[in-house]
Amino acid sequence: MKNTLQIFLILFFGICINIRSQSEGFRMMNTMKTYEDIRFQFINNLIVIPIQVNDKKLNFILDSGVNKTIVFNSSRVDTILSNFEYKYKLKGLGKGLPVNAVVSRNNRFKINNLIAVNKNVYVILKDDFDLSSKMGITIHGVIGYDIFSDLILRINYKSKKIRFYNPSKYKQKKCNKCEVLPLTIFQKKPYIDASVKLTNNSKKIPIKMLIDSGGSDAVWLFEYSNKNIVTPENFFTDFLGVGLSGTIYGKRSRVSSLGLGKFLLNKPTVSFLDTLSTKDARKFNKRNGSIGTGILKRFTIWFDYPNNRLMLKKNSSYNDEFNYNMSGLEVVYDGKILVEESLSSYAETNGGTSDQNGNSVSLIKSYVYKFKPNFKIYNVLEGSPADLAGVMKDDILIKINGNPIYNFQLHELISIFQEKENKLIRLTLMRKNKKIKIEFNLKKII
Repeated sequence: MKNTLQIFLILFFGICINIRSQSEGFRMMNTMKTYEDIRFQFINNLIVIPIQVNDKKLNFILDSGVNKTIVFNSSRVDTILSNFEYKYKLKGLGKGLPVNAVVSRNNRFKINNLIAVNKNVYVILKDDFDLSSKMGITIHGVIGYDIFSDLILRINYKSKKIRFYNPSKYKQKKCNKCEVLPLTIFQKKPYIDASVKLTNNSKKIPIKMLIDSGGSDAVWLFEYSNKNIVTPENFFTDFLGVGLSGTIYGKRSRVSSLGLGKFLLNKPTVSFLDTLSTKDARKFNKRNGSIGTGILKRFTIWFDYPNNRLMLKKNSSYNDEFNYNMSGLEVVYDGKILVEESLSSYAETNGGTSDQNGNSVSLIKSYVYKFKPNFKIYNVLEGSPADLAGVMKDDILIKINGNPIYNFQLHELISIFQEKENKLIRLTLMRKNKKIKIEFNLKKII
């Protein structure tokens, strides 16, 4: 079944380019502070943080799987950045060609009390990601190593808060419920050792995995990166997303378990990727795949690059069931529509209804108009419940289960399609100026 979330993740594996001058990492302006807290938005399994770039607020996806700060020229950041030099070819996941980018130098980044100067930013001249429509908010770029490198981060997915620790004042507290894993930094990306059992009866396979906070899926495995890593018999082929170098396809399945130290996660969803789509990512020949937010959000996580360690503490989501999107629908943001809302008030009059004190009152209705989000069907997976029920690409969503669609955020819609098998979905759609109603039940394939 199509995993709508995955289209956001895929961003920029394998980008590693030498630059002539070294830019500085983030540091605390008030060096006496022990830590700095910031809140983030958690949308479609991705962390979105606000960063002031040259005094302008931009939205970045926090992606530990990238080693450079990248922005999309389509978001008009060229009005904020300057000092453009050097044209590069950037290569990432996907079967296509590298994309063109230029470097903007000497930029100033600020997150509350955290500051970084002389930052280098890669600006993609033309991109086809359109992350903003798939996230429901404007996304200007992705940032990874530049934030993680010189600070210690604690990410709390439940409170949607990141705590940045000053490394010179940080003392790791004893935590009996935590697991500390050695962290390997290769080409400015974090890797850990883990294990996987493909089936209940198979042996445990040791694996080296990228920790990818910019990956919305649970687990990716590279087929044949180990002779024992093969796709289980029960799978379906699906579009996984768009990478820096083109479209990515893979085989979606489940495995028996994933081991992270003393933690064992049962029956996680896994996507198996072929050699061609992951050619650049396999340059680190010890790597077997990625662990994404579908796993990470089940923990509170400490990223400690300065001391080469990762600490995990399970949260209340730890035992949640792993599910794909069971509808087959890929929904995207489609701008805003003007919605009429009524306001009611009461006023004393010479006639009409009397209140408990005998005063005559009359109901007065007035209306306000507000712009609210609109959504459409971007794609329908062939053979899925939505496809069999008759939903079509480019249908405009009007209602879901009787509720106006403009009352939802995009991530709320996506979560509805992952809730539970057999859940009834009732859609009101607009197709070529005609309203239609369609019903179907969510269904698991694997």
